[in-house]
Amino acid sequence: MSLMQHALRAGQTPGPAAPAAAQASALVVGAGGALGAAVLEQALGCGRYAQVQTLVRTPVAPALRGFEAITLAQLEATGSGSQSARADTAFIIFDRPRHANGRDAAFVRPEPDQLAALAGALKQAGVRRLLVVLPHAAALLPTALKLGLASLDEQAVAALGFEHALFVRSAQAPQRSAGSPLQRLAFWMLGQLHLMVPKQDQPVVATTAARVVVQLSLLLPEARPGTRVVPPELVWHAAQARDMTPVLQAWLHDGTVPQLSRDALPRY
Repeated sequence: MSLMQHALRAGQTPGPAAPAAAQASALVVGAGGALGAAVLEQALGCGRYAQVQTLVRTPVAPALRGFEAITLAQLEATGSGSQSARADTAFIIFDRPRHANGRDAAFVRPEPDQLAALAGALKQAGVRRLLVVLPHAAALLPTALKLGLASLDEQAVAALGFEHALFVRSAQAPQRSAGSPLQRLAFWMLGQLHLMVPKQDQPVVATTAARVVVQLSLLLPEARPGTRVVPPELVWHAAQARDMTPVLQAWLHDGTVPQLSRDALPRY
């Protein structure tokens, strides 16, 4: 059973306490879907966050120590002076829905047009570091958008004054179709195009992409403040490295993506 499933089951024995050194707290918005669930699990399991919260539609009674489910009303109350939902770091994950037998129904699933409003609420609630995860179709993202802000909403978020704001552009595999035979054939033919996509533009599995995102969040306090756009190439390169930390540290320091050594093992 996954950490997320444990977190949403009431009446179980609480898990072990977070390490004494873990003082920071995190909030995950969009914990439904494969990528959102993976980010939540990585944040819970990394041992670096004393508390991990997630935004839910209705109150949930979690039993995992260090995990808390909060509603939008509770988040907005934090901006009015309440301390119950305060977090240092927040993740907003835009992920497509999945068939999970209703397990994801409790989580708030943000829509792109809600980005600016959500970011504003997080800033009012005291969030200092924001990571926005925006999966996209592999190899279809223009070069300019890999390196810069893609919309007025993203510009509005950058103008809110977060200590750190990261827009993570991670390549995403195409969604499988359960339609007619012709639709499935078209999907198969489009799927073959991945052979023509450069390796560094190919999708990374959700669990690995989530590790990259959470590790970036842990490195931000040591990086200089500012707004950054994480290109899909960086996510891919970090995913291939035996130790992704130096790769991410180097990028945060000077914006470059180190070359992989010849003996690096691919991890898709």
